[in-house]
Amino acid sequence: MDEQLRVGLVGAGPWAQMIHAPGIANHPGTTLTGVWARRPEAAAELARAHGAEPFADFAAMLSTVDAVAFCVPPGVQGPMAIEAAGAGKHVILEKPIAESVEVAEQLAAAVADAGVASLVVLTRRYAPETKELLAQLHRTGGWTGADGRWLTGALLDGPFSNSPWRHEKGALDDIGPHAFDLLDAALGEITDVIAANVSASGLWQLILQHASGATSTLSLTLSLPLQPPFADFTVFGVNGHRTLNSRDTSALDCFTNLLDDFVAMVDSGTTTHECDVRRGLHLQRIIDLARRKAER
Repeated sequence: MDEQLRVGLVGAGPWAQMIHAPGIANHPGTTLTGVWARRPEAAAELARAHGAEPFADFAAMLSTVDAVAFCVPPGVQGPMAIEAAGAGKHVILEKPIAESVEVAEQLAAAVADAGVASLVVLTRRYAPETKELLAQLHRTGGWTGADGRWLTGALLDGPFSNSPWRHEKGALDDIGPHAFDLLDAALGEITDVIAANVSASGLWQLILQHASGATSTLSLTLSLPLQPPFADFTVFGVNGHRTLNSRDTSALDCFTNLLDDFVAMVDSGTTTHECDVRRGLHLQRIIDLARRKAER
């Protein structure tokens, strides 16, 4: 691009401080123009650290930017992202993209109607090692199943342990979208949740059906005191098995790769991407189905 993309940031919590703000501020194709947060003092502190302007009014910030990156709970993000898209702003969305399927559908429609670019922060999908493994899986074929495990103690200690929405929604909504996305990308579209159960301690266990005929199992928790957290995905079939458990690329570098794609989309006028808002809507529907299955 001839000029940097002016990006406004919504949110000033730990993830915004660690990933969104430095990523946007340091990327050659973007500039962090403004910060809005529900706590004005937090917005002011984060803006000051990166040479941006704090805003007390979201609409006022919208008038100064080309795009908005969101780093707030899904119940806050959904309506605000709809407003941003309606104002013609490109959007970077956290997962899940909304609090419900209904709002996610409204958001996807708003993005489509406005013709703006959108990307969802499905962090590991922007890692080169993930892209290489997925390409290898697709070249080889013959995969009949997968087993995924994402086990952490994020609700027990650390920067996200005081997050109200994570305590309310649990692993299904927080790390679930990442896990569903990886299994879906490896084996084909998830078409059904065959079974789902959540224990009193917050351990989710699911069986998923894929359009390819494959099935996968998945275990998720934010409540096990594991150091370091444990996450791996093993795909198996007639050609043996492959495992993705590498985190060679940091979360910040993954976000930088996302910004590479985002800037290129805006520059070229492209509005479709494998991780765009439609992907977010697909994942929202899986979350909703899993929760309904678990409640039966």
